Amino acid sequence: MEPREIRIGHSPDPDDAFMFYALTHGKLDTAGLTFTHVIKDIESLNHLAVEGELEVTALSVHAYGYVMDKYALLASGGSFGDKCGPIVVARKPMDVGELADDRIAVPGTMTSAYLLLKLLLMNFKFEVVPFDKIMDVVKAGEVDAGLLIHEGQLTYEKMGLHKIVDLGEWWYADTGLPVPLGVNGVRKDLGKQLMQKISELLTASIRYALDHREEAVAYAREFGRGMDAATTDRFVGMYVNSLTLDMGPKGREAIARLLTRAYHAALVPRPVNLEFVE
Repeated sequence: MEPREIRIGHSPDPDDAFMFYALTHGKLDTAGLTFTHVIKDIESLNHLAVEGELEVTALSVHAYGYVMDKYALLASGGSFGDKCGPIVVARKPMDVGELADDRIAVPGTMTSAYLLLKLLLMNFKFEVVPFDKIMDVVKAGEVDAGLLIHEGQLTYEKMGLHKIVDLGEWWYADTGLPVPLGVNGVRKDLGKQLMQKISELLTASIRYALDHREEAVAYAREFGRGMDAATTDRFVGMYVNSLTLDMGPKGREAIARLLTRAYHAALVPRPVNLEFVE
């Protein structure tokens, strides 16, 4: 394969770093391909995907509803919550129904977390806030509640905040499926051979991290914003699971179910058409 740089977009959180560690740190024979990190928050990556900017990128399942024309999905590297997912927190306990009247800080309108909350509540007031600042604005009383992704799902209690609803629990109770949050897309214009090679290498990178967990978690801690090793490992374990190496029929069904419901609710612009690199 001809030497080529492949830019990989991923968010600055431990589970993505864990998965891409081997691929971007010379742990694998990449057959002449050079993989370069492009690290941005997930909402920024979603918007870059709309423009088709990066060859490979993590993106929200929600965002895939907008970029199906440009990207095919990889069967590996997906983030699925098994009865856990993004959570809504507030300064005081309350019922889910009360959220409809509250102003909620969200990490972006193309995130899967936002889509799930829309499917649950349909109408609510929101304010877009960087994902790592949401607990701060809730704590300060600048908003009534906050929608947490990444490690905030494990650390909110230290801020004195209360969980109102776990959207992964809600989704599982409603569908019996894991909640599909993130996927990896590869740009279709790379051609079938290169797309397949990238798919093989990403799967090998995840397998390397799982086989060398301590080493990969140590690297992932750099993206943990103060989490200790045990908490980082716990967070990685929440979203790097059996479905990450290969999402299989269950993962594909979960993605199709979410995007189909989103389309029927007029929350994505076109019917679902999942295209995978096989």
